Amino acid sequence: MTRKFLISTALMAALPGLALAQEAGGEAAPHTGFILTSVLFLLGGVLVFWMAAGFAMLEAGLVRSKNVTMQLTKNIALFSIAAIMYWLAGYGIMYPGDWLVEGWLGPFFAVTSLDPVGVAADAVDVGYASGASDFFFQLMFCATTASIVSGTLAERIKLWPFLAFVVVLTGFIYPIEASWQWGGGWLSEAGFSDFAGSTLVHAAGGFAALAGVLILGPRIGKYKDGRTIPMPGSNLPLATLGTFILWLGWFGFNGGSQLAMGTISDVSDVARIFANTNMAAAAGAVVAMIMTQVMFKKVDLTMTLNGALAGLVSITAEPLAPSLFQALIIGGIGGAIVVFVVPLLDKLKIDDVVGAIPVHLVAGFWGTFIVAWTNAEASFGTQIMGFLAIGIFVFVVSFIFFGIIKATMGLRVSEEDEMNGLDTAELGMEAYPEFTNG
Repeated sequence: MTRKFLISTALMAALPGLALAQEAGGEAAPHTGFILTSVLFLLGGVLVFWMAAGFAMLEAGLVRSKNVTMQLTKNIALFSIAAIMYWLAGYGIMYPGDWLVEGWLGPFFAVTSLDPVGVAADAVDVGYASGASDFFFQLMFCATTASIVSGTLAERIKLWPFLAFVVVLTGFIYPIEASWQWGGGWLSEAGFSDFAGSTLVHAAGGFAALAGVLILGPRIGKYKDGRTIPMPGSNLPLATLGTFILWLGWFGFNGGSQLAMGTISDVSDVARIFANTNMAAAAGAVVAMIMTQVMFKKVDLTMTLNGALAGLVSITAEPLAPSLFQALIIGGIGGAIVVFVVPLLDKLKIDDVVGAIPVHLVAGFWGTFIVAWTNAEASFGTQIMGFLAIGIFVFVVSFIFFGIIKATMGLRVSEEDEMNGLDTAELGMEAYPEFTNG
């Protein structure tokens, strides 16, 4: 008796109500689709949740040692706030039962409720998935948007003012713009296409980060006499671990966005998405390696890490339609974008500590634009229009709220606190105390 047979027997014994797919048309029996799609959301959501650890490790590795504890604190806090705000307001805004403004604005504080305990089959939409699994999966995307902002503004922003902005971003800004597409709003009606969020999640986070960094200004000593002063991160092994965690989590990010796993074609498509996602990341990393070797005579690890992430962002808007060769090209150009845009931001004196703006905003535009190359239902003009609409909305509203926070609570730590490090100034503890306290 083979192991495969034993596993199959055990699964069928554990799930006696799970009907097999109809062989003729490849269509699943109703309960099969509901169960498997719910499982896809739960497992995909867990993988995307793991990306929160990736962002925390990446940022902790790329900031100086005196600010590591602050980045770790911000990342666990922003995820927790996102979980509460998305339940309290965000999910109802993003997926409105009734619009306040048709196609543009959903109802505020339509607090999310779960399916009843032991819900019967005739009381749920068996054509989709459990309500709790969908809520859980969508929440992870909301939290990811906030994580993007954290790294850009590192090493000089106060903790509580930053978290005040996270409340607004996760409860209102992200859900409103995401509702325009994924909630069936006006962008969806216009034909805009963003499969898993190159614009809705990544570029939106990048635009919010850009608004914040313009108000906050660069770190002390970053730009001096027309030169950019390097401020190396504290732990490149940690940054590399964070990148691999993000790479792993992205399979749930893109694969789960198939939103169905009840048929042979759905499962095949999820597998195709995994393969394309991986190819784009690999191409982004390799291109960044080659370009830094050619341009700077040495391979730059931080550029390579961000090249992989830019490749992932680039494929996120359409990870299903491309061939592996097309995914390689899309991801490779994402990696090239990082190598060009990082020094450009320094010339403009925009101090993005972890490179989130090149990776998420600029590569997010590239990924959104190039959808029309592989998806015949999309157009380049509509893709640009959708990107600009979301970008302008997120940037303007974020800029206003950052300005309000600066005028009321204060946004930036004092010069003395910045020089001493936010760990001791804001938190009174250090990530590596043995190096300073003997």
